[in-house]
Amino acid sequence: IFWGGFNTALEFSNREVFCISCHEMRDNVYQEYKKTIHYSNRTGVRAICSDCHVPKDWTKKFFRKLRATTKELPHWILGTIDTREKFLAKRLELATHEWKRMKAADSIECRNCHELEHMDLSKQGRTARRRHDPERVRKRGETCIDCHQGIAHELPEGWEDIPLWNGEGG
Repeated sequence: IFWGGFNTALEFSNREVFCISCHEMRDNVYQEYKKTIHYSNRTGVRAICSDCHVPKDWTKKFFRKLRATTKELPHWILGTIDTREKFLAKRLELATHEWKRMKAADSIECRNCHELEHMDLSKQGRTARRRHDPERVRKRGETCIDCHQGIAHELPEGWEDIPLWNGEGG
């Protein structure tokens, strides 16, 4: 019974309604996300918060939720980002942490839906076609987040200065 209840709670915390239940998320990043192709598109397929921010693998998901409980929840209680101004002041730090997490995981959350090998490169522009070439990506050790860090949320001020994104660290 405990295990069933635990898993039910774990899965409930992956629902979009849970993610935006605090005003910090609802009033900031969720409003940006609603303007993106991941929210509304011609096919009606929507990626929700957990699709990009929570691993599918149960063990990795558990540790991601544990981190949220031990690292993020205390900041919510303390009001670290409870105003727009506080959120914007911490935004670069928060984004950098998430980008590095995604880079370390080889953008697995992106690749759960998008696979280079399944892309029709002939239908892409010249730059995208070159950058999505699977052989080039493998040789350079690149992953989705190297180029697409602003795909679902606005880029924070100063993002260009982060070594991971200016060619020094990626």
